[in-house]
Amino acid sequence: MKILVINGPNLNLLGKREINIYGKQTIEEILQSVSNKYPKVTLDYRQSNIEGELVNYLQEANHAYDGIILNAAAYTHTSIAIADAIAAIQTPVVEVHISNIFAREKERHTSLISANCIGSIGGFGPASYELAIHYFNL
Repeated sequence: MKILVINGPNLNLLGKREINIYGKQTIEEILQSVSNKYPKVTLDYRQSNIEGELVNYLQEANHAYDGIILNAAAYTHTSIAIADAIAAIQTPVVEVHISNIFAREKERHTSLISANCIGSIGGFGPASYELAIHYFNL
């Protein structure tokens, strides 16, 4: 099983920013923990603060991976381009959020990408990534 994890803007600062919302773990620590629990899964990782690069990552991943885990971060609520990229590919995408977007500011309550994903997981902190990997291993 080969899965690509794609993180959007500001998630390169995990473990350093708003620890009360996003926790103390870096993305490297989160992915290492998941890799330890799922040793037969190959995880690749991409992160960008640039919307177009996230679109490119999604398009490049099509047919090259068994699944994609996408935390589009703030672009979740604003990016028709990312929603269209998900709709245009055949590789299944699970939307992931560390925080519960529905318990936050009103502008975060809408996801433009959810309708094109096979599911959405959020609010479980770093375990949200693990839950998405678990789905692909069912």
